Amino acid sequence: MKSTKLRKTFGGLILGVSLVLGIGIISSSTAQAQYRTYDQYERQRQREIERARREQQRNRNNDWWNRNRRNGSYDNYPNYGGSFDFRQTALNAGYNEGLKAGRDDRRRGRYNPQGSGAFRNASKDYNSRYGDRYAYQQYFRDAFINGYSDGYNYGY
Repeated sequence: MKSTKLRKTFGGLILGVSLVLGIGIISSSTAQAQYRTYDQYERQRQREIERARREQQRNRNNDWWNRNRRNGSYDNYPNYGGSFDFRQTALNAGYNEGLKAGRDDRRRGRYNPQGSGAFRNASKDYNSRYGDRYAYQQYFRDAFINGYSDGYNYGY
């Protein structure tokens, strides 16, 4: 009977000590987690610098966009007048024709953007309801040159 009581007392003592040690270990690691190391501060600082850099870049892009919007140009093409649809039709047609001509000339091994009939005529997809033919040709030719150079240099 004494041995059973001794075992219970000894078991309870071991259980109590392990419980106290466990609580102590867990609370000390929790307390340590509240303090940052130098590396953690440095990573946080780098994140803040990167966030500020991205914000600055976003502001620069917005400034460029607003500046060009005020000038009437979103895409680095000059503004010869006409409606948005008129302008986009001419730019799309010119770029696509230039792309085809540039690819063809790349295969032939010659560079001659003004030698194309499409460049000289500059009237693909033109409709008199759009407006001035001369303005359409200007947009078309500007976009044709860009498309030609992409097609010739990169083979898109």
